[in-house]
Amino acid sequence: MSTTEPDALLGPADIRELAAALGVRPTKQRGQNFVIDANTVRRIVRTAGVREDDVVVEIGPGLGSLTLALLEAADRVVAVEIDDVLAGALPSTILARMPQRAARFSLVHSDAMLVEELPGPPPTALVANLPYNVAVPVLLTMLDRFPTIERTLVMVQAEVADRLAAQPGNKVYGVPSVKANWYADVKRAGSIGRNVFWPAPNVDSGLVSLVRRDPPTTSATKAEVFAVVDAAFAQRRKTLRAALAGWAGSPAAAETALVAAGISPQARGESLTVEEFARIAEAKA
Repeated sequence: MSTTEPDALLGPADIRELAAALGVRPTKQRGQNFVIDANTVRRIVRTAGVREDDVVVEIGPGLGSLTLALLEAADRVVAVEIDDVLAGALPSTILARMPQRAARFSLVHSDAMLVEELPGPPPTALVANLPYNVAVPVLLTMLDRFPTIERTLVMVQAEVADRLAAQPGNKVYGVPSVKANWYADVKRAGSIGRNVFWPAPNVDSGLVSLVRRDPPTTSATKAEVFAVVDAAFAQRRKTLRAALAGWAGSPAAAETALVAAGISPQARGESLTVEEFARIAEAKA
């Protein structure tokens, strides 16, 4: 569904003009790299499978490039922005460029890590160009706090995308991979070049798709399972018998829990699925 004029989206000149008018210089501290290519934001919305009945939450909308593309396709968009200047300017940009959709837009001026509730109907999708330095904690926090989010598509640093989507046995499989898998089926959904950003980052970006599924069936709590995951990867070169010694109380206690869970004490964390971590947590509990 598109009820907008072709020029409603922001191009390179629009972005620079807006930034200049606001006195905004993208800061490294907040990982700000603004998307300046309309085709890229439309591709992100398409890849995210945004539907016309979706309520989409966006983290870090910046100057509004992706926000406008989301408003073209979704029923409602709720944007969470921490930056005072950007948060102050975004509603005006939406009103100026997409007046007929402006009533379907809400802004939450806050740090995404602190957001406990969102205005309007519950969100069904999360689509965001996440700042590289906080991508994983923000993603996991949003999935945890808003269980109605069924589909997620995030643009993150390519290396982070690889980690999130890694499967057991892969050398980059780790804490983000396991924890993301608690909430969703995770996969890489494409790559994004550096030249679609201003300023161009020093790293490539990747798209990650997460489709919500039920967490593993276990009597252990999420916190208990995540404690095992954290311990296993804190010393990832060690066997689980050694790596989980602190968590279990001793190497022998770790071995007992592992054997009860049907896991070899000589295995390493990078070989285990989230379900197997849940079995270990359950064995100790």
